[in-house]
Amino acid sequence: MEPASCPNLTKHEGKVSYKDRCRNLNQPGLVIWFTGLSGSGKSTIAVELEYRLLKQNKAVYRLDGDNIRYGLNNDLGFSETDRFENLRRIAEVAALIKDAGLIVLVGSISPYRQMRDFARQKVGGDNFVEVFVRAAIETCAIRDPKGLYDKAKKGEIKDFTGISAPYEEPLNPEIIIDTDQLTINESVDLVWEYLENKLTLEVEK
Repeated sequence: MEPASCPNLTKHEGKVSYKDRCRNLNQPGLVIWFTGLSGSGKSTIAVELEYRLLKQNKAVYRLDGDNIRYGLNNDLGFSETDRFENLRRIAEVAALIKDAGLIVLVGSISPYRQMRDFARQKVGGDNFVEVFVRAAIETCAIRDPKGLYDKAKKGEIKDFTGISAPYEEPLNPEIIIDTDQLTINESVDLVWEYLENKLTLEVEK
């Protein structure tokens, strides 16, 4: 479909397919999407998982929600409209990297189910793994080194997820990690066990 805002465009197909790139890397392109409240452990788990995958000679790249707001999305705020645009851009970038045959680790609050459904559709359901990093809001507030939860409760930060803005928990995520109970290593192990089977079976897809 031609973009409404950009008429007269033509898609140019190359000689190298997605399957070609996957075979070259000996892995499927995947997007592992970590969602959860601020302070739940998304970034910490993604960092450790990226390191473990790299040690196993996997081509992997991590897209951290906060880091992306320093560059690509530095023009966006935290209104509902801006949050949707923030996630749309992240999903588009993740889909491109996945198409290159890499494993993409996205760490983003992504508070609305509609956002995450869009990301899944953009990437493709077979290549999308939703990981719900779950922790009590009290735990997240204790872990918060910048005191964001305290500022949000005082009204100093508007549209803060879990305090003054909603978080819609995933209904059917592929993986749930309860970081109130699990250590970082145990959390990474949980994702790793899921991926080991997926990485083995999907190379030829």
